[in-house]
Amino acid sequence: MHSPTAIYSTVFKFYPFSNSIATISPHRSSALPRRRIRTVVRSDATDTSAVEESVEEKEKEEQSEVASSTKASAASPKVDKELKKVVQKTAATFAPRASTATKNPAVPGTALYTVFEVQGYVSLLLGGALSFNLIFPSNEPDIWRLMGMWSIWMFTIPSLRARDCSNKEKEALNYLFLLIPLINVLIPFFVKSFAVVWSADTVAFFAMYAWKLGWFQRSE
Repeated sequence: MHSPTAIYSTVFKFYPFSNSIATISPHRSSALPRRRIRTVVRSDATDTSAVEESVEEKEKEEQSEVASSTKASAASPKVDKELKKVVQKTAATFAPRASTATKNPAVPGTALYTVFEVQGYVSLLLGGALSFNLIFPSNEPDIWRLMGMWSIWMFTIPSLRARDCSNKEKEALNYLFLLIPLINVLIPFFVKSFAVVWSADTVAFFAMYAWKLGWFQRSE
């Protein structure tokens, strides 16, 4: 039998590349795992930096959103203020005003205040009856139904504006004085009905009062 040394020498003789395999030092072989460890550490560091960059981007986006919302909230009061000025000026120009320069005598608690208030709401109801063809019925459009359709703008709003009311109610009436003509002109293009126009005016009337006077706001 051949000895193990003879066998190894025979193998190395016919396969000379095996010498390079046999001569690999343990120190060199042990370096491979270290390189892998370093690679893992670098990948972890890269992931960490990527996460930090994404967090910074999110923070910047949040800051920009907060800044834009702050600008919008700051701009909305200015727009609202300018709109109030325009509405007040227009209503003061075209709406009926007191004939004297003295203080309005129709203050709350007086008979004149009550007369104007009752006149305003009674004209609203009579306008509804005329629009629905309950009073002076007719099969064709006539002046009575037309007056009923415009009753809120012609009688209700001027009567209520003639009182010495609060600033919020006065503002609501100023808005309605400009809004109702738009409703009365636009709706007939789609629905030719006096009753529908009067109903839309009534909804706009009470919706404006609810908004400006805060009827549905909870008191703290």
